[in-house]
Amino acid sequence: MDILTLIVGLVSLIAGSGGALYFLTNQNKNKANIIIEDAKKQSEQIRKEKNLQAKEKFIELKSEHDKIINQKNNEINKASQRASQKENTLNQKLAEVNKKDANYKRLISDITNQKLILEKKQNDLDVSHKKQVEQLEQISNLSANEAKRELVESLKNEAKTDALEIIKNTIEEAKLTAKQEAKKIVIQTIQRIATEEAMDNAVSVFNIDNDAIKGRIIGREGRNIRAIEAATGVDIVVDDTPGAIILSCFDSVRREITRLSLHKLVTDGRIHPARIEEVVKKTTKEINDEIIQIGKKATIDLGIHGLHPELIKMVGRMRYRSSYGQNLLQHSRETANMCATMAAELGLNTRFAKRAGLLHDIGKVSADDAETPHAIIGMKLAEKYGEKPEVCNAIGAHHDEVEMTSLIAPLVQVCDGVSGARPGARRAMADEYIKRIKELEDVAISYPGVLQSYAIQAGRELRVVVESEKVTDEDASKLAFKISDKIQNEMTYPGQVRVTVIRETRAVSYAK
Repeated sequence: MDILTLIVGLVSLIAGSGGALYFLTNQNKNKANIIIEDAKKQSEQIRKEKNLQAKEKFIELKSEHDKIINQKNNEINKASQRASQKENTLNQKLAEVNKKDANYKRLISDITNQKLILEKKQNDLDVSHKKQVEQLEQISNLSANEAKRELVESLKNEAKTDALEIIKNTIEEAKLTAKQEAKKIVIQTIQRIATEEAMDNAVSVFNIDNDAIKGRIIGREGRNIRAIEAATGVDIVVDDTPGAIILSCFDSVRREITRLSLHKLVTDGRIHPARIEEVVKKTTKEINDEIIQIGKKATIDLGIHGLHPELIKMVGRMRYRSSYGQNLLQHSRETANMCATMAAELGLNTRFAKRAGLLHDIGKVSADDAETPHAIIGMKLAEKYGEKPEVCNAIGAHHDEVEMTSLIAPLVQVCDGVSGARPGARRAMADEYIKRIKELEDVAISYPGVLQSYAIQAGRELRVVVESEKVTDEDASKLAFKISDKIQNEMTYPGQVRVTVIRETRAVSYAK
């Protein structure tokens, strides 16, 4: 019973499982069919979309292709038009060239005909000229060569006169044009520079309140005055001049030391040899310090920096030195300012020009080798104390002792001359003045036909009187030019010299 039941149960279980399996199998088949149908629908839709996109892409590419083709066609049309225009232009030019070629051939033909005509005329002219020359030779009894020589001599004389006149006019024009700007610069520079005029000499005056002080200065048996002279190196002249004692020495620094020492001694009242030596030493130190301060002030006022201390000291010593009555420091400052102004006008280095202008006369205050020119001494001092080569050369060349190697050198030379030659700057030496006047007159007397010559207006004008029988009016003009040229080339003079040649004819008769 149990086994049967078990068997029936198993059969029932198997039958139920088979039914369930069949049901599941049918259900899966339905789902698969549905999925397949959906996939087919989606693939069809995708295929349609891709076909549509392909068609759109094809249309787009076709449109771009058509556009490029049209653009190429337009460019080809334009190039064809340009080629046509160039062809037309070339055809026109070719026609013009053909026309010019025809004209050229016609001109060649005309010129050839004219040349034949000219040759014929030239032959006729030669024959006629030959006949005229033969007739002139018969009339003048001169051959053609002899007449030519006389004509050449006549033309040479006329040419010399004309050439001299042309040279004179050319020189005058060159002077006016070449010196115009230079004169303008010099005048502007002088107008911009103003300095005090200094007239110094080798004598100083020490003023005293009463003549009783003279005795105290002389001392017992002259011991005080001898002590002062020994300590200072200055000659003291005590004479009958009221209220004054004369101090004589070529060195103005010593004179100043003596003057200040006497002032201190007289003010203090104690005058004896020991006190004199003490005061002179103290005053000498004060003057030396003052010299350095003067040199520094001069360089600061001029804007010059980096000058060696020894050069600064020499610049200060120039304050107590004079040249032909002109204070050396004032002259050097004036020259430095003018050099800087002219250098600025000419586009040169103003710093070098100013240094060279200030230092150009330092050789005059040096105690070294008095027989050597002061320009050479100054150049060596500048080289010794490290100045630039341009500055050293300008110092050494301002009196032509050495060759000028820079544009600053002639600038310093010119400014030195302008500063020294301006009115009132220096005292003219009588002997030199008379010598220069005599040389001017002798230059004119040396020419034939000159009766007398007179240098007037302090040598600024030379008047020459000539013999009217020997010198014509034309010769007088030539003589004035020759004299002025000789003065310019052979003499040294300030400013300019005007040469006036006077020719006059006098008729004299006596009533008896």
